[in-house]
Amino acid sequence: MSQIPLFLSSLFVLLATFAIGSVNKPNILFILADDMSFETLRAAQRLDIDTPNLDRLAEKGTMFTGAYNMGSYSPAVCIASRAMLNSGRFVWNATPPKLRQCAGNGQFWPQRLQQAGYKTYMAGKWHLPVKADSVFEVVENVRPGMPADGYVHKVVAADGHNRKVVPADDELPPGYNRPVDPEAYQSGWKPWDPEQGGFWEGGKHWSEVLADDGITFIQQAAEEEDPFFMYLAFNAPHDPRQAPKEFVDRYPLERVEMPDNFLPEYPFAEPAFGKMLRDERLMPYPRTEYSVQVNRQEYFAIVTHMDAQIGRILEALEASGRADNTWIFFTADHGLAVGRHGLSGKQNMYEHSMRVPFIVVGPEVSAGARIDTPIYLQDIMPTTLELAGLKEVSGVDFKSLLPLLKGVEKTHYDAVYGAYLDRQRMIRMGDWKLIHYPGIGVERLYNLREDPMEMVDLARPDLARPMNPTTSQRKMQEALRSALITLGREMQDPLLSPSKNKQ
Repeated sequence: MSQIPLFLSSLFVLLATFAIGSVNKPNILFILADDMSFETLRAAQRLDIDTPNLDRLAEKGTMFTGAYNMGSYSPAVCIASRAMLNSGRFVWNATPPKLRQCAGNGQFWPQRLQQAGYKTYMAGKWHLPVKADSVFEVVENVRPGMPADGYVHKVVAADGHNRKVVPADDELPPGYNRPVDPEAYQSGWKPWDPEQGGFWEGGKHWSEVLADDGITFIQQAAEEEDPFFMYLAFNAPHDPRQAPKEFVDRYPLERVEMPDNFLPEYPFAEPAFGKMLRDERLMPYPRTEYSVQVNRQEYFAIVTHMDAQIGRILEALEASGRADNTWIFFTADHGLAVGRHGLSGKQNMYEHSMRVPFIVVGPEVSAGARIDTPIYLQDIMPTTLELAGLKEVSGVDFKSLLPLLKGVEKTHYDAVYGAYLDRQRMIRMGDWKLIHYPGIGVERLYNLREDPMEMVDLARPDLARPMNPTTSQRKMQEALRSALITLGREMQDPLLSPSKNKQ
């Protein structure tokens, strides 16, 4: 028998197998928000907020109600969150040097999917020490960590060294320390004013530009045979919280309810909750109901405006004819306080700042379902790798969500871990949550089922009470502390490293 026909036959089978594999692989559309708390979806049934497109997405797919960001090694929490997301590695394994090494080894999220036959697209916020166009094939309008707003640290010389100093109140740019009162609001910074730059820089709101890019990508991908992976990252609703006036007008102040856990000031003088954090200076001290309502009004408005842009992207996907074979993932990099617990930012371990919205839509994903099992938002990365046929990959710490989505598993992690710099640690096990402040030896204990707003600190002796005849809050606190130490060691937490323990 001639070797040529045999060779051609083998080649045909190989090519046919590859082609079938590429056709059957689902497309992946990933949409990421910035600074969006888990409760800022109407579907979450917590706030009076308009998110019709995301609500429809939740009805079409499954919503995870306990999705967490693991924390951050930087005051810019979004950097660490996105580093974990794109590397698949836990927080202390996703530091900038390790991140650059990961990309250099071809192990970044888009690189792995490209190796699996995907065409990769990216637009929007990146904020990583690896250039987006070095790991994605098609890139448009890469944005920095936040729109420029004029906030800068002063550099002063002292004792022969330069150091950064935060600006004084009278040196803050427009958009900070506001609004003091209704009169000051009338003559001050407005979120719809294009003269203020920020999201309006370039003449068109950045959220609208991102939607334009996403629509163009989808139209391009519809002409391609390869499956696509699209990474569309909004800067919204990060500050400066700017939106067209018609979106702000949807939220008159009488519609904006004050959070139950509002406080005029955070009552504990702890490191990393300082008044000099940039995020904390957006609102005046002490917090007033008026300033919190206005900031939440603007927060809700930019969320609703972003939701409208997401609707445009989803409409384009439907029109492309590729929707039926596309998995859609929507989440955020972390949450935000916006007046809760006397805080404005996200540099804390409370639920409003650690938990994020999380929606999955795809073939065979249950419609209108909710999964309460705690997960990490970064579990998206290994989930998509498994969808792409990459079931066993090295260097990925997070876990695929497919067993949960298929109902094969009911639990995912034994506990959820959280960290912020060397200042704060958190563990959640079941209904219980412990927050630990290493620098000052303070702990807080919450029962999230009984106290979802984290208003009753059960670590306080005056609040301790028996839970049942055999246990107490004190025993629970000790058990959580022990579990946090064990988990921290598994995470290679620098606070628990041998060199740190010797100090």
